[in-house]
Amino acid sequence: MGDGSRDDIRKLFKEFSVSADGAIVAHLARAAGTRPLRLRCTLEDLTEYGGEEPPLRLHVEVEGTVRRQPQLR
Repeated sequence: MGDGSRDDIRKLFKEFSVSADGAIVAHLARAAGTRPLRLRCTLEDLTEYGGEEPPLRLHVEVEGTVRRQPQLR
């Protein structure tokens, strides 16, 4: 794999990271409660291979918990 591919991967994950961070922070602000959020991030290959599918499709799932901080008043 060349440097161009690595750069594309890093760019994709940087964009996802910034977007996901903003979405989660906004969700925490809107969604009442004190219980931690249970989240799942999924990565899937959406490429149209035109009949020459790879033996295994890319599919990665990561699950985790985001704690809520007590709100100061």
